[in-house]
Amino acid sequence: MDNILLSAALAFLITFFAIPVIIQIAKSKKLFDEPDERKVHKTVIPTLGGLGIFAGFIVAVLLGVPSINNPEFQYFVAAAIVIFFLGIKDDIMILSASKKFIGQLIAAAIIIHFGGIQITNMHGFMGIEALPPVAGIVLSFFTIIVITNSFNLIDGVDGLAGTLGLITTIALGTYFLSAGQTAYAVLAFSLTGSIIGFLIYNFSPAKIFMGDTGSLLLGLVNSILVIKFINLAATPGAHLPILASPAVGFAIMIIPLFDTLRVFGLRILDRRSPFSPDRNHIHHYLLDMGFSHKKITLTCAIVTICFIACAFYFRNTDTTLMIGIILAAATGLTALTYYTRRKVISKKTYMPSAGEKEIIKSHKILTLVSDTVEVD
Repeated sequence: MDNILLSAALAFLITFFAIPVIIQIAKSKKLFDEPDERKVHKTVIPTLGGLGIFAGFIVAVLLGVPSINNPEFQYFVAAAIVIFFLGIKDDIMILSASKKFIGQLIAAAIIIHFGGIQITNMHGFMGIEALPPVAGIVLSFFTIIVITNSFNLIDGVDGLAGTLGLITTIALGTYFLSAGQTAYAVLAFSLTGSIIGFLIYNFSPAKIFMGDTGSLLLGLVNSILVIKFINLAATPGAHLPILASPAVGFAIMIIPLFDTLRVFGLRILDRRSPFSPDRNHIHHYLLDMGFSHKKITLTCAIVTICFIACAFYFRNTDTTLMIGIILAAATGLTALTYYTRRKVISKKTYMPSAGEKEIIKSHKILTLVSDTVEVD
């Protein structure tokens, strides 16, 4: 327990004191996220907050997890370094989606092949138990890459990605601590400490963004934690057995994971790249409804906590039934939000005059909200 607290505290302190320095350097070197056609924030804001998160997290894990007893952790660190360089390159110089995807595949391969983090069993979902080796590897790659990108795509509102990452790491870290998995608890709570240190500067109005460096790291670490959780919790004789561990894992990641899968599906149906930007994320819907950044973050946090609490309460229910209920609830809430958003927008719709039409033609951007938001 002392090791966990020290790691979390160390991660927090490193990140907390690193962020002001990063902001100062970013300003002096003009490393900003500048307003453009895809963003509606009015001022330039540094995007290298992920550098502080990475520094605090890596130092805390390296000092808090004995590598002799946990050899897989050296590969987790290696994968995190790969993701770090992908993110920092994309934050400073735009990286193509294909190169970013290849880098994510490399990181996922390190985790699966060397780290031993792999989905090998569906634990009764759709009546499926053990998976063939090839199917398990493919599903593991898919899961890691989707979760890694989910935090990147949800990072469009001040404090949102960090707050959701905070909730998931606390939930998973608490389980690992209770199950006697100290090393994985250190991994989770080290990221928790770094996120808290960062959020102090990221809550609206944000002084710095985490950028791809931070959001991809959050996604990668959470993918490791949730796959380990699913495998551990469903193991016969586990210290804290959970029959429907895949469903509980899905509930813990509900907003970033469900939103990413939904948006990817919509883009593919529209014959577009799943990585093409639009305004179909849940935080965009809430922004269009007039929610502030703080209200969006609070709403998403409350919804996530409710899903996690319900999932743990019904943790020994049939896996297929649980996932079906979670999907139905998430779909219903999203549909309600979408319908409410359309009603709000329809009330604001009006026919512009001839002079206004000329103004609209000469400007490509029509700002709908005053807060900072990034379209992914």
